[in-house]
Amino acid sequence: MAFSGMGSNGRAGRGRWRSQIGVLSEMNVVPLVDVVLVLLIIFMVTASVMEFGLSVDVPQVRQVKDTVEEHPVISIARTGTTYLNDAPVNINNVGKEVRRRFPGQDTVYVRADKELTWGSIAGVMSALDEAKLKQSWVTKPEDRRK
Repeated sequence: MAFSGMGSNGRAGRGRWRSQIGVLSEMNVVPLVDVVLVLLIIFMVTASVMEFGLSVDVPQVRQVKDTVEEHPVISIARTGTTYLNDAPVNINNVGKEVRRRFPGQDTVYVRADKELTWGSIAGVMSALDEAKLKQSWVTKPEDRRK
């Protein structure tokens, strides 16, 4: 049912409807809540689809050790690019950068893509050995259900 300020004869005036309606001074928040809920649902759905960080497919092995120790992570992407905690780093300066960013750390985790050539991995191993840093290599467990 729609209300208007028009009288029954079609012209604006001070009809009886205008005095009964009054002025609505409250804001209607229902459309705002609807929009916010739709946006929330969209963000929840898209957040599960988005990937964060580097994409490094580590090799699968039979025996994997679980650890809760916190160490810097050196990642070697499929392209051979070296990263220190998701920030690109020059392979020649990897030891210096670990010492500068993480003082007191003498162990690093190394994640290498399983499709890498041995030369890229050996270069990082050599740089870490030269910097006297211990290396813990990251792998994922083999799927035993096969």
